[in-house]
Amino acid sequence: MKPKPFEKNITNEELNELPLSAYEGEVVVITDPRQADKAVHEIRQYDRLGFDTETKPVFVRGHHNKVAILQLATPDKVYLFRLNSTGVTTEMKNLFENENILKIGVAIRDDIKALQRLKNFHARGFLELTMLTKAAGFEVEGVKKLTALILGFRISKSAQTSNWEAPQLDEKQISYAATDAWVCLRMYEALKVQMLWEDTP
Repeated sequence: MKPKPFEKNITNEELNELPLSAYEGEVVVITDPRQADKAVHEIRQYDRLGFDTETKPVFVRGHHNKVAILQLATPDKVYLFRLNSTGVTTEMKNLFENENILKIGVAIRDDIKALQRLKNFHARGFLELTMLTKAAGFEVEGVKKLTALILGFRISKSAQTSNWEAPQLDEKQISYAATDAWVCLRMYEALKVQMLWEDTP
């Protein structure tokens, strides 16, 4: 059965009427470099990943914090790398340079630059999701509205400006970070299905 075409825009009122949802699967929080390399080894069996980062917000002009969290989502698990503890390991660098594994996210240019400030690498295999949505005629670019239009639910952004360098992440932060990477992968899959139908004679 042919999927219903996506709406291309949504008002804030329409967005707020949608059900709130979040990632409910397994989340692995990683704080040790050896654990990080083991996780990357598991991740490398997939050819596409949801991708995002989190950084402690700055309220002083001219000051920049280092990226604190790297999120990578597979179809059945989300990994949260606490980069303040793990650093960017050689295995992570190799993953970032692997053009055969898609790292899919929204507004990823600044994420990549922030990671490169921790360790220099040549970014390969990164896919900006809004390149697909713009080509498909969507009139919005943010994760929240794109998720609503493509996946049909609303995600919370209330933890966005929390302290990502805290000694322990709370449940709200873990859910938020995992959800942001997970929806990027889900949206990519949904868009590919729609595009395949549209390309079929």
